[in-house]
Formats: sequence, structure tokens, C-alpha cells
Amino acid sequence: MAIWGDHLLPRLINCACNTKAGREIRERVCADLSGDVLELGSGSGLNAPHYPGSVSGVWTIEPSAVARTIATKRYAATEVPIQYAGPDAQRMELPDSRFDVVLSTWTMCTIPDLEAALAESYRVLKPGGALRFVEHGRSPDAKVARMQDRLEPLHSRILGGCKVTREFPLSVEKAGFTVTTAEHFYEKGAPKYTGFMTVGSAVKPG
Repeated sequence: MAIWGDHLLPRLINCACNTKAGREIRERVCADLSGDVLELGSGSGLNAPHYPGSVSGVWTIEPSAVARTIATKRYAATEVPIQYAGPDAQRMELPDSRFDVVLSTWTMCTIPDLEAALAESYRVLKPGGALRFVEHGRSPDAKVARMQDRLEPLHSRILGGCKVTREFPLSVEKAGFTVTTAEHFYEKGAPKYTGFMTVGSAVKPG
């Protein structure tokens, strides 16, 4: 699976996650970012075209060397300074209370230890700082949820550990954040078992 996971999958995700519907969601999540931003799972740089001018800098966390290489051209096309900050959102070598915003777009589904990644995100955010996210997760529709339970083992194995049954924003609240907005919907054109989305914002109490 090394060739698939390390080399082919990042290229597939780069194409599959660059749909019109996905770009519209990224635009919404990134629209009011400002200050110093830490992006979890920055992948092939698909958020880069959506960073607003109010962002002073972006630090990226990304384990895939192939995805980081693909991202190079997108990063070169933006005026926002971008620097690599490490491969692992579960253990970040970054100072406490450093960032104004933590950004996660379809990333927390793939992190093995979600609690650790959220705890680290909480740690590196300034008091009053924001977590902005869009994630797919467990559908409230019982029929769809049963399908998710059946398909997740194979889906996760093929797609880099992606889980479709995690619950947002519940997981975010359990990490100590105060959720301020959460919008739930099915993404246009996506299979229902992967298409239930939550676009949300949460703050680290100050």
C-alpha cells in the first residue's frame, strides 16, 4: 500500500477535492481568516487561492511529501507568506498561544488521534483565537449512518485512514472549544455516505 498511499493517493485527492462545490466551501471557510493562521492537513495547497489579504502568514502541517510538492505552485501564486511547520497535527513543535486561527478543511477525518490533534490546536491558539473547519462526519439520517458504518472500514483503508463517522462539532466541544457556528448540509454531487458536512467556527475561551 506504500505506493498507493504515499504516491498515488495524494495526486488523486488533489483532483477529487478540487471540485466546484469544494472550492465554494473553501471560499466560505477561508473568507474571514486573519492574522497568523495554522493550517492542519494543508495537502496540495487547495486553500491557498482563498487566503484573504487579512492573513499575515500561514504555517502548514502536512505529512505527505508528494502533496507538499504539488502545493508549491499554488503557494508561489499567493502573496501570503507560507511556511512548513511539520508533518503531525497530533504532536506539533510550536509554541503555546502562538496563532490567531487554526484552519482545518477535510483533515480531522484522517487524523488517527483526533483528541490529541484538537488538544494541540487548542494549545497553540491564542486565548480568543478561532478554529475554522469543514469536515464530513456522521449523518443524522439513520439510513445514511448505517451505510457509513458498513462502508467506513473499506473507505478508510483505501483513502488514507479517512473516517466518515466522526461527529462534529461534538468532538470540538469536548476539546474545550466554544462552538459559535455550525452549519450542516449534504455537499452537492457527493455520495451521501461521505457528503454530510459541517462548516463551523469555534473559539478558545479567553
